[in-house]
Amino acid sequence: MSMCYNQIVSQQLVIEMPYICVNLKHMQLNLKKPICFFDLETTGINITNDRIVEISILKVHPNGKEETYTKKVNPTIPIPPEVTKVHGISDADVADAPTFKEISKEVYNLIKDSDLGGFNSNRFDIPLLAEEMLRAEVDFDMKNRLAVDVQTIFHKMEQRTLSAAYKFYCDKNLDDAHSAEADTKATYEVLKAQLERYEELENDTKFLAEFSSRKKFADFAGFLIFNKEGEECFSFGKHKGKRVVDVMEQEPGYFGWLLNADFPLYTKKVLTAIKLRQFNNKLG
Repeated sequence: MSMCYNQIVSQQLVIEMPYICVNLKHMQLNLKKPICFFDLETTGINITNDRIVEISILKVHPNGKEETYTKKVNPTIPIPPEVTKVHGISDADVADAPTFKEISKEVYNLIKDSDLGGFNSNRFDIPLLAEEMLRAEVDFDMKNRLAVDVQTIFHKMEQRTLSAAYKFYCDKNLDDAHSAEADTKATYEVLKAQLERYEELENDTKFLAEFSSRKKFADFAGFLIFNKEGEECFSFGKHKGKRVVDVMEQEPGYFGWLLNADFPLYTKKVLTAIKLRQFNNKLG
């Protein structure tokens, strides 16, 4: 999750009566396929330019089996001192670590058959992971997977942060906050506690993915949105609100500008797919 998002912590959280996570070890998610809860520690919060310095994945199978994967990553760019103060990972800590490209295949193999879950993952971890994957030439997309954002469920229900959520739902202190593995395990426990606490939440990944989504974007970063007809539109700039296919038809040079500008790789991938679809429709 974004290290900064966890800093916007609800210090104002007043828990009148701590809610104890009862029998969470016996609570099992109702899964139709595996789900990978994951957390990233990074060099910053710019999805396009920042890099992963630590990744932790907790893969939960439908039968309840759990697998944990945690790796430090050499980001190949300096870690700002102010960021090191947040997650405690310095340049020296990752000097001999593998680059993300070197571990990209093993990460992909772990998550390729799974839905994804995290804390602020829809707005930070998934978009940044997608950028790293595409940069490593791994063809990553979300077409056949769901995303459960535990932070969004928390905000819709209680309006708070992971450390506070962990205390509120589980009556535990998150002692290693901003350790990717500790954050990942806490996120998984919080989701199970949310399912125990709120009767209106269904123990179903599809329901949780829909409930934890905000606006429906065509890309991760929110540059492309869907209109009421389910068509991709621009959400920014001079063509805000216009259909992508119309803009490409009327101003062909705009597509080239977008591909050369500083937009996320996944946004460019979606735009290219729309362009190819438009071209194929003309041929058909």
